[in-house]
Amino acid sequence: MANDPLRPEDYAEPVCPLNMEPAIAPIDQGRILEKLDEYLARKDYAAAEKHLKYWLAEARAGCDQRGELLVLNEMIGHYRKTGRPEEALGAAEKALRLSEEMGYKGSFSRATTCVNAATAYQAFGRPERALELFIEAKAVFEGGKCVRRDLMGGLYNNMGLTLASLGRYDEAFDSYFKALDQMAGQPRGNLESAVTYLNMANALEARAGLEKGEKQIDEWVGKACDLLGEPGPEDGYYAFVLEKCAPTIAYYGYFAEAEDMSGKAKRIYEGA
Repeated sequence: MANDPLRPEDYAEPVCPLNMEPAIAPIDQGRILEKLDEYLARKDYAAAEKHLKYWLAEARAGCDQRGELLVLNEMIGHYRKTGRPEEALGAAEKALRLSEEMGYKGSFSRATTCVNAATAYQAFGRPERALELFIEAKAVFEGGKCVRRDLMGGLYNNMGLTLASLGRYDEAFDSYFKALDQMAGQPRGNLESAVTYLNMANALEARAGLEKGEKQIDEWVGKACDLLGEPGPEDGYYAFVLEKCAPTIAYYGYFAEAEDMSGKAKRIYEGA
């Protein structure tokens, strides 16, 4: 009846009868990532951001810390790709803090969060902080068993970029070569290796100058072009890598290749 008094279950949060803590309502991580990929394949960053914000709120409302950490990690990458340092670093700090609160120190989940956060710090001019996080992740990955080679490759490539920005070129090249070794033969490893070769070219130019490093730089840029031209799925991720690499390839004089890559990326986005 309309004048019945409210009962506790009408307004109280659901609780677990064993420990009286809020019950967890986990979000569907697989479906969330699948839908996010659809938005990114169309380069619809506004929809992707709305999607992530919605599911972050849902994860928090459902006391789903694992889901919250997943969404925060995706937000770091989203804001980094769209050039928004305040939001990217804010998401990074939240993800790092949450992973500590969850007791994930020393775990693969924490290490992956460190890599994502460090990549954002590097992208937005905080290489010292980035290196701290890369070192933490490296200790976990190298000390673990059966760590995915693509994750190791991503760690080494991004750590190399940070070391190069700090002028520690010997360590940077060592990290880059480790990245190439990890990516060899891996699914989509050709794309990641292409990015690494271009990072190596940039590092060599910074270290030795374009004239002295010309021959080696030309070899590495040529390898990057060959790797980017290998057969594979022409999806949103492929388009993103092509778009990312084209300016560097053009900078080193491969104008026709860069134009072809930019055109291919545009066609993929328009057809998604």
